[in-house]
Amino acid sequence: MLDLLITNASLPDGRTDMAVAVQDGRIVEVTQGLQAPAHETVDAEGQLLSPPFCDPHFHMDATLSYGLPRVNQSGTLLEGIALWGELKPLLTEEALVERALTYCDWAVAKGLLAIRSHVDTSDPSLLPVRAMLEVKKCVAPYLDLQLVAFPQDGVLRTKGGLDHLKRALDLGVDVVGGIPHFERTMADGAASVKLLCELAAERGLPVDMHCDESDDPLSRHIETLAFETQRLGLQGRVNGSHLTSMHSMDNYYVSKLIPLIAEAGVSAVANPLINITLQGRHDTYPKRRGMTRVPELMAAGVTVAFGHDCVMDPWYSLGSSDMLEVAHMGLHVAQMTSQAGMRQCFDAVTVNAAKVMGLAGYGIEAGKDASFVLLQARDPVEAIRLRATRLKVWRRGVLLAQTAPAQAVLSLPGRPAGTAFMPVRAAGG
Repeated sequence: MLDLLITNASLPDGRTDMAVAVQDGRIVEVTQGLQAPAHETVDAEGQLLSPPFCDPHFHMDATLSYGLPRVNQSGTLLEGIALWGELKPLLTEEALVERALTYCDWAVAKGLLAIRSHVDTSDPSLLPVRAMLEVKKCVAPYLDLQLVAFPQDGVLRTKGGLDHLKRALDLGVDVVGGIPHFERTMADGAASVKLLCELAAERGLPVDMHCDESDDPLSRHIETLAFETQRLGLQGRVNGSHLTSMHSMDNYYVSKLIPLIAEAGVSAVANPLINITLQGRHDTYPKRRGMTRVPELMAAGVTVAFGHDCVMDPWYSLGSSDMLEVAHMGLHVAQMTSQAGMRQCFDAVTVNAAKVMGLAGYGIEAGKDASFVLLQARDPVEAIRLRATRLKVWRRGVLLAQTAPAQAVLSLPGRPAGTAFMPVRAAGG
């Protein structure tokens, strides 16, 4: 007898009336119309069953700290970094852990079951690192948390910065990070990319680097990152996050740069909510949007994912761990409004994000982990439009969260008693 059978589900690839059979935490069969004995059977009623949402770029050590010790008045990246610097001496491990665990509660409720978090290694105490390692241990039964050793103040700019980062890796941090555009000079930034990629190659670790997060069209660190990836044989293990300078670069240079990124096998993560909030702050009008060239990178074969980046912290006052909100903003900013484009935005917070993170066992097919989310929507486009309710969230066959369907009650003469904001799909209509 099966542990769980989900019937009458729609899948992101367009298949309908699908059944997903689960045994011992893994998917054993995905087929149309399957009926079989199971300890629990769930009728999806035609709703969308998706693999879990993944966030490949976040800052969990700073999350839910909005207003501490003050608010970012200018809304700029640099004031956010300065504000985080003011907050760091006031941090306690207990508060960091509690805020992060609260955020993970939100994430699970939203069907977000994998997060890659950059953790500041600039302070010699490594307090944020120790706190996030504790969080990783706590959430392991229900959420995949990857940690990136992130030298927020610059690995070369900070006294002892490289040593602090190495100690974080020794403690069990998973990924080598960097922030070349925040080093003192362009040359130091390039040197930091080379140094950190060599460290990752030496230790057999992935790289995920904040890269060219500025409006400067002459910022060239993604070019260096792609070069070092090829030189060191790191293809498929390196990600460039943000890449916002690409929004300001001239088309001729980008026509050279994007093929270089693709050839190097470097993936990219855009952070739509935060990129358009922090970038373009020095513009009057015309005002740049700031998000990297998502459709062009995708068209070149680069794996592009979307991250949430920040929730209620020194850089961003909003957010709720909803990756459909991230996809919704990315769709609008990148003007990806075709049916194919909108589905690519859904992929950017599911399958592409999982690929960036190197997640094993991800996807809805036989042999994969039985981790998925049932959405109150019939397809990925409708899920983004509605920021669909997560009706049920499973991880390895275990139900973690559920939410009642969204339904407004109406009192209108001659009209239905309620609506769930879904258009009627009539044949020939």
